[in-house]
Amino acid sequence: MRLPIDEMAARLDRAWQSRTPIDPLSETYGLNDVADAYAVQQAWVRLRLKAGDRITGRKIGLTSRAMQQMMGVHEPDYGALLDSLSVPVRRGIGEVDVGRLLQPRVEGEIAFLLKKPLRGPGVTIQDVFRATEAVAAAVEIVDSRIRDWKIKLVDTVADNASSGAYAIGPWCTRWQELDLALAGMVLYVDGRVEAVGAGAAALGHPAVCVAWLANKLGEMGEGMEAGDIVLSGALAGAVPVRPGQSVCLQIAGLDTVLLQFPTLDKKGE
Repeated sequence: MRLPIDEMAARLDRAWQSRTPIDPLSETYGLNDVADAYAVQQAWVRLRLKAGDRITGRKIGLTSRAMQQMMGVHEPDYGALLDSLSVPVRRGIGEVDVGRLLQPRVEGEIAFLLKKPLRGPGVTIQDVFRATEAVAAAVEIVDSRIRDWKIKLVDTVADNASSGAYAIGPWCTRWQELDLALAGMVLYVDGRVEAVGAGAAALGHPAVCVAWLANKLGEMGEGMEAGDIVLSGALAGAVPVRPGQSVCLQIAGLDTVLLQFPTLDKKGE
């Protein structure tokens, strides 16, 4: 039986716009195939583009062995970065529009800015190095339109890999002087250490994740372009965050990112 791809995408879009969570698509529609889940994701992205949004890059999820084991998979997943999901950051400081989030969690990652296209198959880590203009510390705010985060792999893939928002710190063009695999990360919430990690947590090296994505996209005749931003994957577990809190991300060798999550009252809601 052919699944209603466009209907599922429209339902996710309504949940996204109304900030009202829905039951898992895996239960409601019997979604169980990852290829179908990516078709739903692509259909949702098309809805956003039709509404005037634009793609700014890609995000990679499930890059840690622990997360892959938890989800019962052997490789990462990916989603699209949209301009509307970008948190403006100036001098390393940004303020998140909490009113558009449902059940947010934050992750610390290393973002790549591409200066050349990357298209698989056969993309290596050296290819990623040559194609990279700069890197930066990035806070990904993962969120789910699925009620209570009761997700299977197909649910998170369809839901644009559980995208919520993202904030990119100041770009570092001298990144080749850094060992990104050994770069330590500390994520603070309200001044308390909530997560620690290192670049090697993402498939051994963040650039390996970017190469994986290029090759995965290549299987479907797609690729990444110059100017694309790539969030290469979490360096530690996701941490829940709520309005009124602040998040600080520090990654060795990169500029700090500080995000404020104002109360809803401050936003006039």
